[in-house]
Amino acid sequence: MVLDRLEPEDPVDAFVAVDLADADATAGALERVLAGPAITRLVNNVGAVRPALLDDATLDDFDYLMALNVRSAIQCTKALAPGMRAAGFGRIVNVSSRSVRGKELRTNYAATKAALIGLTRTWALELGADGITVNCICPGPTATELYVEANPPESPRTKGALAAIPVGRIGTPEDMAHAIAFFLSKDSGFVTGQALMVCGGSSLGARESLAPG
Repeated sequence: MVLDRLEPEDPVDAFVAVDLADADATAGALERVLAGPAITRLVNNVGAVRPALLDDATLDDFDYLMALNVRSAIQCTKALAPGMRAAGFGRIVNVSSRSVRGKELRTNYAATKAALIGLTRTWALELGADGITVNCICPGPTATELYVEANPPESPRTKGALAAIPVGRIGTPEDMAHAIAFFLSKDSGFVTGQALMVCGGSSLGARESLAPG
């Protein structure tokens, strides 16, 4: 089941069109979803960036990003948690960002993605006794349309960021999916409240040259 504005290009079991930045529309979509079979796995994977330096960051952008990136996660989790409790099993994964460690042009975006880490830790404490785990991944540079939009390939900032990735390549959606799949599995029941950097090592800091001299 996928809730999004646009239907995914790859086939999915079910799709509901909704603007998750709209609380009322999200409530309606969740009502439709909850009319079907119980859902015991949830991935809160939405986001917009709206990059800007601090001087140019606007409160309107902050409000929009908080609604989309954070409020929708709270709203969806609140709606699905009762069914998970009833089943005695649940897996929740929030998708944050490596930018919570610091990145230029990300005042509003980093604030919202850092909030998801706080929610992850809080919900892990509140829901653990019900058989529900809550974890978080923090993707680094990943070859998606959103990344290219927010990080123009010709930008010196983008080139510098990609050159500094220790594993020597940009991430792929599949890299993120593998990490999420682990947290969603039945075998991950002893892992909760964690924020995993899936970033090719880019969260470790600047890479020094290994050349002699």
